Amino acid sequence: MSWFPRDQWYVAAYGSEITHDLFSRTVCGEPVLFWRTRDGVVTAMPDRCVHRRFPLSQAPSRLVDDQVVCGYHGFTYDAGGRCVAVPGQTRVPRTARLLPYPVAEQDSFVWVFIGDPAKADAARIPRAPWLVDPGYTTVSGMEPLNARYELLVDNLLDLSHETYLHGGYIGTPEVASTPITTEVDEDAGIVFVSRHMDDAECPPFYAKSTGLQGRIARWQDIEYTPPCLYKLHSRIAPVGSVPRADGTDPDAFHVEVVYAITPETETSTHDFWAVARDFALGDEEVSAFLADSNRTVVLQDVVALNVLEQVIANEPEGHQELSINIDTGGLAARRMLGRLCGRS
Repeated sequence: MSWFPRDQWYVAAYGSEITHDLFSRTVCGEPVLFWRTRDGVVTAMPDRCVHRRFPLSQAPSRLVDDQVVCGYHGFTYDAGGRCVAVPGQTRVPRTARLLPYPVAEQDSFVWVFIGDPAKADAARIPRAPWLVDPGYTTVSGMEPLNARYELLVDNLLDLSHETYLHGGYIGTPEVASTPITTEVDEDAGIVFVSRHMDDAECPPFYAKSTGLQGRIARWQDIEYTPPCLYKLHSRIAPVGSVPRADGTDPDAFHVEVVYAITPETETSTHDFWAVARDFALGDEEVSAFLADSNRTVVLQDVVALNVLEQVIANEPEGHQELSINIDTGGLAARRMLGRLCGRS
């Protein structure tokens, strides 16, 4: 049984993080070495020399053109993981190679496949096209979370916590008091959770970015594709406004909030977040405000979930949770993750 779903694509980094320098990130317990070749292609391989396991990302290891030279004994690897030179002999052992990870760039993310490379189908990577759409402006970041990834999934599938944990930023009383609807598409492997607030207080996050004041219509439509990608389609509009029959929605402001939930270890997570908007596209003040505000919200989650991880680690075996209606989306996600991990 695995703690992580394997044979799956995970976000390892933003494309902007990976340059022609050695870059390492642990994904599902596996240290992965990345760099961008001279041709601009991202490569990924185990961050361990085959000789004595020295991390290839660790100085004095270095990148020479498109080859990595191990800083411990000089084993040298090309961009495909093949060892091309070893110290003290001309013959390179046949087994001296690093098995590359399948890797793909899509929608500003670098995705890596953890599991059997033969099962890596890039067509299965879920999309977040707003992050690279010229009709949207995006701010983004990543925060380390010292808690298991399932806690972040629970957190994001139940947004009622916004009322209490994120008051003064994105939380208002209506978020907790408005019922949700939950749907599960088993064939597509997606959990949908919706909360439509037709007459709600406008939180500072939206009041200061859109200019709307007073009461608003606020829709939250969640789409979670286990294990990694979470999308929150947010619609903010004057009270009484609804999309037109042809699908256009000129009176509304649209914000696409994207989270990539990538396990680092059994009890730590890479919390990637991005906020894309279809208004005030060139307004740097709005971008700075949304980036600062969303990072604050993410860090509030991080603090709470880090505490919760410690509580879970120290509680007696067999402790039972209580779940209610607001948990239906999170419980559906748990069942999907359990099946992907072979736990059910």
